[in-house]
Amino acid sequence: VQLVESGGGLVQPGGSLRLSCAASGFTFRRYAMGWARQVPGKAFEWVSGIYSDGRTYYADSVKGRCTISRDNAQNTVYLQMNSLKPADTAVYYCGTAPDGSSWSLTDFRSWGQGTQVTVSS
Repeated sequence: VQLVESGGGLVQPGGSLRLSCAASGFTFRRYAMGWARQVPGKAFEWVSGIYSDGRTYYADSVKGRCTISRDNAQNTVYLQMNSLKPADTAVYYCGTAPDGSSWSLTDFRSWGQGTQVTVSS
């Protein structure tokens, strides 16, 4: 399993970023995919998830500001983040979980290397 995130960077408060995660080494379309984030010294936090059938789920901290999507033909999952806040600054990771996951972090089987998102003026 290989998961490679991209799209992070430095953005001003109120700005937007689109994160991508390219997956390989497993049957992508059969698995749930999710995003989590971590600030150094703080706990890993689940952000969003999408089932194989396209149903989407969001943490309260990002609901209404983020949209997760997937392209099964390209084996890629995306996280569109809008109205970014300094509190969104973190390393963002994508992960794979069994379909129907409750989005507990212990459900996730593999994680990528992460992409840094910094929200600052």
